[in-house]
Amino acid sequence: MKVLVVEDDIKIASFVEKGLREAGFVVDRTEDSEQALQLTKEIKYNVAIIDIMLPKFDGLSLIDLLRRRGNDMPILVLSAKHTVDDRIKGLEQGADDYMVKPFIFAELLARVNALVRRSAKPVEANRVTCGDLVVDLRERKVRRGTQIVDLQPKEYTLLEYLLRHRGRTVSKTMILEHVWDLHFDPQTNVVDVLVCRLRNKIDKNFTQKLIQTIRGIGYVIDATDSQHQ
Repeated sequence: MKVLVVEDDIKIASFVEKGLREAGFVVDRTEDSEQALQLTKEIKYNVAIIDIMLPKFDGLSLIDLLRRRGNDMPILVLSAKHTVDDRIKGLEQGADDYMVKPFIFAELLARVNALVRRSAKPVEANRVTCGDLVVDLRERKVRRGTQIVDLQPKEYTLLEYLLRHRGRTVSKTMILEHVWDLHFDPQTNVVDVLVCRLRNKIDKNFTQKLIQTIRGIGYVIDATDSQHQ
């Protein structure tokens, strides 16, 4: 999941970015509205967190521009302005939620997750499966057979990404862009390391191996037997 954080207070922006990354999100951060507008032209975000008081032009103007350009990503306003009129103005401008500073990060994360869930297509199931592997998307819980699998945030993000492309090969570059960010060094072995960690948790103790390596291309998850390893 990709999040755009638009906040010119470096301390707050760093705090939010760190927390979201630890929760498994890929985060892009910018301090001004013009750059935020450009980023949204180039990248599809699952949710944006936008401050009101920003350089260049304010957050409400940014939200208005995004909506007029047809961008319907969920937006959470994060602002020091706390009156009812301020909140109403933010919501009327096109924001989906409004949170006042100072805030508790756990609540911010809960609201971000709620916005992402609400924006998902109604037909999307709450669970995805692959053989006896079951992932509860709402609770972010994983089970293989009768065994509960405890995954770190990036391990879960990788598994969910593979499952959403079940039966299709995803390249290392695709995984890098989804699990980390666009600027990650494509020569790094971080993808192989993460896949290895995930395999150790969901495949190692089972006869049927779900994650398969397609040599020279990438990885695929499937419940059908395969000779690719």
